Amino acid sequence: MRVGVLTGGGDCPGLNAVIRAIVRKGVPEYGYSFIGFRDGWRGPLEALTRPLDIPSVRGILPRGGTILGSSRTNPFSVDGGVEKIRRNLQNLGVDALIAIGGEDTLGVATKLHEMGVNVIGVPKTIDNDLSGTDYTFGFDTAVNIATEAIDRLHTTAESHHRALIVEVMGRHAGWIALHSGMAGGANAILIPEVRFDLDQVCKWVESRFQLDYAPIIVVSEGAKPKDGEEVLQSGEKDAFGHVRLGGIGDWLAHQIEERTGKEARTTVLGHVQRGGTPTARDRWLATRFGLHAIDAVHEGKWGQMTALRGTDIVTVPLSEATKELKVVDPALYAEAEVFFG
Repeated sequence: MRVGVLTGGGDCPGLNAVIRAIVRKGVPEYGYSFIGFRDGWRGPLEALTRPLDIPSVRGILPRGGTILGSSRTNPFSVDGGVEKIRRNLQNLGVDALIAIGGEDTLGVATKLHEMGVNVIGVPKTIDNDLSGTDYTFGFDTAVNIATEAIDRLHTTAESHHRALIVEVMGRHAGWIALHSGMAGGANAILIPEVRFDLDQVCKWVESRFQLDYAPIIVVSEGAKPKDGEEVLQSGEKDAFGHVRLGGIGDWLAHQIEERTGKEARTTVLGHVQRGGTPTARDRWLATRFGLHAIDAVHEGKWGQMTALRGTDIVTVPLSEATKELKVVDPALYAEAEVFFG
C-alpha cells in the first residue's frame, strides 16, 4: 500500500513528530511506502510531492513547523478541485491519505471521505478547539510560550507602573488565554466565549493599581466587548471564509488609558506561539497520534480521526470531530474569575 501524508492549515509544534511516527511504524511493521504532499491540500491538488521514507524523518522529532509545508488551500473553492485530487492520487498510486490538521483541513478530509476517498485524520491545532479529542498537540507548547511571556511581563509592568495586555491566539475558543492566563497569574482573562464588560475590566485595572501592583490582562484575539464586535485586521477572507483577526489588544489598551488615565501597552504574541521546538507532552501526544493513525490505515478505518480520551488514543468519526468547535465552558471560566482584579 502507498500512503500519502499532508499537513494543512496553520503550522504548530509536533507536526514532524506525527510524520515521523507514521513512517517509522508504517515501513517496517506494515511494509507500506509513503509519499509526502507539500503545502497542505495544494499538494494533492497540484501533485506537489516529496519523498517520505525513514531516512527523511530522522532528526525531525524536536523540530517545530512541518517538513511537508502547509497552506490554507481549500480544494472545494477550486473549480474541479476534487476531481484533480482524485486523478492525482490515482496517477501517483496513492491508496490512502493521512490528513493532519485542524478544523478546516479535517473538514475537507470529511467531505473527501464522503466522496469515496480513503482518508484518516489526525487532529492538530494550538487552539485546542477540535471536538472529539480531549487535547490536540501544539496546544501545550503554545500555552507554555504564552505563560513564559506573561511571567516576563510581570516584572516590566511593575517597573514602569503600566497595565500590560497580552494578546494571544484564539479565534473562537479561549483555551490558550484561559490556561496561560491562570498559569501566569493574570489579573483578567478575556475570551471569545464570554463577552467582556469594559467597565468591569477598568475596575480590575484600578483595583490592582490601588494595591501598588501593575495589572496583566490576557486577551484572545477573538474576544468581544458586550457592546461591540471582533476587531479585524482587514475584511479580507481566506479560502475557508475566515477574516483575519488581530488588534483587540491595542483597542483595549487605548480604552483603558482613556477611561482610567493609566498607561497601557500591548504585546501581541502572534505566530511566536506556533514556533519552536515542541514540549515533551506535545511530542508524546503527536507520536501516539501518528502510531495510531497508521494502525487505522492498516485496519481500513476510513473517515476516522485519532483522538485522546483520558489517557487512551481512540478513533472517532471525522464528521463528529468537525461538526462543531470545542469551546470553553462558561462555568470553567467562572472558576478563573475569582482571581481577577
